[in-house]
Amino acid sequence: MDMELKKAFTEMQVNKIESTKKIRLLDMKTDSLKVSKQRVELTNKEISQLNPDTKVYASVGRMFVLSEVPSLTEEMKTKQTNFEEMIQQCEKNKEFLLKNLKEQEDSLRELVQQKRSETTGKENGTEAKKD
Repeated sequence: MDMELKKAFTEMQVNKIESTKKIRLLDMKTDSLKVSKQRVELTNKEISQLNPDTKVYASVGRMFVLSEVPSLTEEMKTKQTNFEEMIQQCEKNKEFLLKNLKEQEDSLRELVQQKRSETTGKENGTEAKKD
């Protein structure tokens, strides 16, 4: 086997393994963000049914702080927007990784085709000289 092909196959295999791991992590992160976004949406839906004068408690780390419905609603909308942006970024990163992996596979196919045509050309050339 040609050393150039062997090196290209090895690099592609390593890249594919790394890209697959990254894609899996992005999928897990996206799923986690979607669950968090859904939780915020449900909380916001429940809070919106309350009277605006109602005192509510907002979670801050491991404690709860007394807050009002309008301020908590705004906070929930901000969180929801942030989650949507992070989900979109994860999906863009995943698309980039998939595109990069496909381009590398295509370039490897082209290299294999090139080597085959070189080998075929050499074999045809030596046979012609023999005749």
